[in-house]
Amino acid sequence: MSRPPIPDRAQRQAHFETMFRQAADPWRYRERWYERRKRALTLAMLPRERYAYGFEPGCANGELSIGLAGRCDRLLAGDASEAATALARERLAACAHAQVLRQSVPHDWPLDARFDLVVLSELVYYLDAAERARLRECIATTLQAGGDLVACHWTGAMEAWAAPAAAVHEEFDAAFAALAGRRVAHYEDGDFLLDVWSTDGRSVAEAEGL
Repeated sequence: MSRPPIPDRAQRQAHFETMFRQAADPWRYRERWYERRKRALTLAMLPRERYAYGFEPGCANGELSIGLAGRCDRLLAGDASEAATALARERLAACAHAQVLRQSVPHDWPLDARFDLVVLSELVYYLDAAERARLRECIATTLQAGGDLVACHWTGAMEAWAAPAAAVHEEFDAAFAALAGRRVAHYEDGDFLLDVWSTDGRSVAEAEGL
């Protein structure tokens, strides 16, 4: 059975805007152990201890962003929801090196920037095929040599139109193969997929000369 069509960009933005205006933490990022554990695993999977410039589109209310800010010299976070962006700015108010913008990706991707870390958490399966292809092009353009991409996606019940998490991650496998990169870390359980791709390709120990 084919999936129903993906809502257009305006419809999706309106949906998430309504969610964040009704509740500051609609998925209970702060209180649920599932969410706190997932953030801890995401941060633990980062191959480098420090990054020069990280980018987290789809940052929601900034709960993962605050952890990423502790690992990056500079951090850019963004969300398509005006309400979510305001919440993320409050969460990161003490982090002078972090910037939060209202932006919708891939449409508003900062193509003039150069990142050594991009983090996509439960975002990409909401995009249609053309948007996902454009997203991969944006990553290829702005990810520095040796940079890392982290993607984490829920594998449980979703909106019927959302792309499967496994398919999204397979697309990244192919994209990094074309960049002479590869998947360097993988975690999977009954709830989500968490993968790291790099254009460097070395393990953490190899990067330290072991």
